[in-house]
Amino acid sequence: MTFESLGLKTELVKAVENKGYTIPSPIQEKAIPLVLEGRDVLASAQTGTGKTAGFTLPMLQILTSLPIKHNRPIRGIVLTPTRELAAQVYENVVEYSEYVNIKSTVIFGGVKQKAQVRTLQQGIDILVATPGRLLDLISQGFISLKNIEILVLDEADRMLDMGFLRDIKKLLSMMPNKKQSLLFSATFSKEIKKLANSFLQNPILVEATPENSTAEKVNQKVIKVDQGRKGELAIKLIKEGGWKQVLIFTRTKHGANKLTQKLNKAKITAAAIHGNKSQGARTRALAGFKENKVRVLVATDIAARGLDIPLLPHVINFELPNIAEDYVHRIGRTGRAGASGEALSLVCADETPYLGEIEKLLGENLPFEIIDDFEPKDKFQGKPASMQGKRQNQRNRAKKRGKSNWKNKK
Repeated sequence: MTFESLGLKTELVKAVENKGYTIPSPIQEKAIPLVLEGRDVLASAQTGTGKTAGFTLPMLQILTSLPIKHNRPIRGIVLTPTRELAAQVYENVVEYSEYVNIKSTVIFGGVKQKAQVRTLQQGIDILVATPGRLLDLISQGFISLKNIEILVLDEADRMLDMGFLRDIKKLLSMMPNKKQSLLFSATFSKEIKKLANSFLQNPILVEATPENSTAEKVNQKVIKVDQGRKGELAIKLIKEGGWKQVLIFTRTKHGANKLTQKLNKAKITAAAIHGNKSQGARTRALAGFKENKVRVLVATDIAARGLDIPLLPHVINFELPNIAEDYVHRIGRTGRAGASGEALSLVCADETPYLGEIEKLLGENLPFEIIDDFEPKDKFQGKPASMQGKRQNQRNRAKKRGKSNWKNKK
């Protein structure tokens, strides 16, 4: 199977080959012909499977085959949950449109809008955007969605997790009913299916990997250690392993900053990326990491989806996420594009419930080890981890209900 055999024109195939790809991935093989046929698609694919090209390439082909109006109204739009993902999707659009007559841009918050508005006013065919900044510029009269012919919702499950459902519905109401719609998601939850049914027309369901599966080429391991010694252990693993590029996930922004300082103090170049960082700082940190100027990128879950770092060999869960699905997205940063990778989780006794929920989701027990001189002093709970996780989730839900009721009473 080749990209040409999927029905893509020579100019697009040439752009793909320039990036070093010759054989389509399973999601590209399944999705591209359907999109080219004009079908609505509901696609599930694990991160790192090439799904961005799965919608970008056919979108470019469809839009270049139609007459271009002199004022170039926006005809294709890609909505993403995070700034980082928006920037990376846009980068792909630019690379793949090298040999075709398509203009595109990206808009997101955290930076001044002046330059974004200037580009929009010159006329563009494809817009990549986060919902907040898009609604902002629409309300100011800088953007119209009445000419949209193709809509893509990328990482739709993450958008729902981040509370964008109301924004998405508002944006959909501003677009023509007659358009081609594509929804890409890592998982097919009830909420995703409900959203899909609200605007997709007779969609074709495409699945490239089983729901919530983890990359087969990722070697996963748990290292049991006390919370207070995790930083010390991470430094030992990186230095003794001679690791040159490591992505570390923490649960909090404060934790990310604290660990970054500790790594830099140990002469390991590190940068943090999280919601409290300015967009400029986040962009610089990611660029430094990709260029190997920064050895370790410490991130909160905002970076778990959408970070496209080719051949990333190591991911460390400094703290386990409290939502099991986020573990899958975190470790999906490694083992991409056929390469192997390693995902280590530093787990303390208090995190046993989270580990139980992750193992339950994966349907397997993760192998664990204890490193010499880092033996945990805290006693790991003896009850089945999955039961503890279940009880913890019940407590969290009860607490959330309590807060919600309190807010309603206010």
